[in-house]
Amino acid sequence: MSLKIRLSRAGSKKRPFYHVVVADSHAPRDGRFIERLGFFSPLTPREQGEHRLKLDLDKVKAWMAKGA
Repeated sequence: MSLKIRLSRAGSKKRPFYHVVVADSHAPRDGRFIERLGFFSPLTPREQGEHRLKLDLDKVKAWMAKGA
């Protein structure tokens, strides 16, 4: 199974919000995922950096070591 770290869209129309997830490369964008690693909110102002992007870096490093 090949894995990818990618964005899964959430939120409403014209108000995007993304979850950073580890998913099988054949799964649909907003479909089944293995683990949620964080989130990305593109509409949040850049000055509020901690509320714009949040990742669990330990989980990201672990999944990258596994080949994601």
